[in-house]
Amino acid sequence: MATATQTAGAPPADPIVVQVRSAAKKRRLTFRVQFVLTWILLIGGLILLMASGGNGLDGAFIATWAPFILGGAGTTVIIAVLAIIGAVLLAIVGALGRLSTNGWIYGAATLYVSLVRGTPLLVQILFAYLALAELGLVLPIFVAGTGALAFNYGAYITEIFRAGIQAVPRGQREAAEALGMPERTVFRRIVLPQAFRIVTPAIGNEFIAMLKDTSLVSIIGVTELLWRAQAAGRPNVRIFEAILVAAGIYWVLTIIFSYFQERLEQRMARSDR
Repeated sequence: MATATQTAGAPPADPIVVQVRSAAKKRRLTFRVQFVLTWILLIGGLILLMASGGNGLDGAFIATWAPFILGGAGTTVIIAVLAIIGAVLLAIVGALGRLSTNGWIYGAATLYVSLVRGTPLLVQILFAYLALAELGLVLPIFVAGTGALAFNYGAYITEIFRAGIQAVPRGQREAAEALGMPERTVFRRIVLPQAFRIVTPAIGNEFIAMLKDTSLVSIIGVTELLWRAQAAGRPNVRIFEAILVAAGIYWVLTIIFSYFQERLEQRMARSDR
């Protein structure tokens, strides 16, 4: 019976290996406990410090208006998602233009990147909503804000896509061309999918940055997170509490999307291995 059990089951583990694994598990557990306690102590201490300073935090205001401010989080996420989709589409076109051997196309793509990167995002938002209206193109505030974000981030992601396309090994393109594939098919089926895999982590970082930059569209009246915080704080003369609640919500959203981005990167790394 003992022989059959040993044959069917795994061989007995080496005691030294068991001890090493146990010690490593304890170190990981200790690290996680220290990590969590550090966050709790620092955040708790900061809250106590703010509560004891000046007039202190108005807990009643936060309890009353936090749900109203939180209601803007959905608009913030929607703006960020729509803007990043538009930015990626612009970036693909811009990257192709930056890699084009046609001087006209290359010049237009280069001008787009230079113009956007050389002017502040806030100026571009005001231009989309106010300046274009003087020229007869009146855009709704949501369209103007989301479009300005997409237009701005598209220029930065253009350079990311350009680098990603150039990072695809040229031998794969040459092999596909040797099989008789047309150039457009090679780009669509060979180059672009691999470029997407390369640039996905960088686009994730841009999305998280955009999530915070959506606060700038509040200046033209888009009722997102920061706009609601100002609408709640100013009439009640509780700007500190309102901005604190908004900052906390932005922080939580950033943590959530950063977690999913990290999981995506880990999954892509496993598939690469």
